[in-house]
Amino acid sequence: MSTNPFDDEDGEFFALINHEGQYSLWPAFAEIPAGWTAVHGPGPRKEVLEHIETNWSDMRPRSLVEQMERGAQ
Repeated sequence: MSTNPFDDEDGEFFALINHEGQYSLWPAFAEIPAGWTAVHGPGPRKEVLEHIETNWSDMRPRSLVEQMERGAQ
């Protein structure tokens, strides 16, 4: 039986962000994928998730927000 490293309550994690302003929880032992930047951590899963929830209030990709703003003008 394998376990999902993203569900490890005792693991260390990073909060990542991409160019679209989207966040991801990422295990500290894994290489950060291209196009993503660590913005918090490493830290406990709960702490990193709180950081993501606090800072990612608009789930829309940045490009969609910009497109919608151009369409409203």
